[in-house]
Amino acid sequence: MKPRRTDSTARDEMLRGVSLEHRRLRVDGVSTSLLESGAGPSMILLHGGIECGGAYWAPVISQLAEVHRVLVPDVPGIGESDPLSRLDADSFDRWFGSLLQAAGADQPILVAHSLLGSLAARFATQHSEVLRGLVIYGGPAIGPYRVPIGLQFAAIRFGLRPTERNAERFDRWALHDLDAFRRVHPEWYGAFSAYCRNRSSVPHVRRTMRQLLRAGSQQIPDTQLDRISCPTALVWGRHDRMVPLSLAHPASTKHGWPISVIDEAGHVPHMEQPEAFVRALIEIESATITHPGPSTPAR
Repeated sequence: MKPRRTDSTARDEMLRGVSLEHRRLRVDGVSTSLLESGAGPSMILLHGGIECGGAYWAPVISQLAEVHRVLVPDVPGIGESDPLSRLDADSFDRWFGSLLQAAGADQPILVAHSLLGSLAARFATQHSEVLRGLVIYGGPAIGPYRVPIGLQFAAIRFGLRPTERNAERFDRWALHDLDAFRRVHPEWYGAFSAYCRNRSSVPHVRRTMRQLLRAGSQQIPDTQLDRISCPTALVWGRHDRMVPLSLAHPASTKHGWPISVIDEAGHVPHMEQPEAFVRALIEIESATITHPGPSTPAR
């Protein structure tokens, strides 16, 4: 029988082969875990509503670090970061603004996924000047969103009993083809699943996940989204069942945000299609952020 993976061994397996430095910073009074790799213009990868935090960016960190200083924090209460008493839009704004100063991230490109993509968009409605660009990646709050009933059931089952079987039920919502992904990356997926399950048993992680769901799923009015003045783009998986692509297209049209759609991917293209995801970010940076101007959203 294989020994049970601990938090540290599972996380180490997820990050194996990625050249990076693990730092702890005091950010807005919170001990915050930060992974750093590469040199160049700063790019912050902000995880979504997932117990493992930033470690799930491992499939794309090395490629992005070839031309960027890549910073991957764990939001308070998730992954290895200590919790806040409450994580909501206001506390996130304070923490993230402090993180930019503590990490020395001057005018970064911010790539923010899922529920944290929503909070990042809300942050940018008031603080666009501190960002060189924003990539909203599968963020539900940019349009009218309701959590699918089946996803609610899967999340509740996993929250009550974070077993391997319940984790798999949830992951089938996140990935376009879980079976194919697991066949190609069995060790990595095993570590990812173990680390998420381990962290989901920690009381403050469970509490933070509930708070994050409430804060990150509330729609941001179009009048507020129109205040975002930094170059902004969308990235979406074509087969996203958690936050459907149909939510992204109206926002792209209304706000003039170009959208890159990743084929053969669900809610986590950076895991399922890392090369296509990195290519999309590089193209966005070149066309939208480095040389902003009128663009035609992808259909």
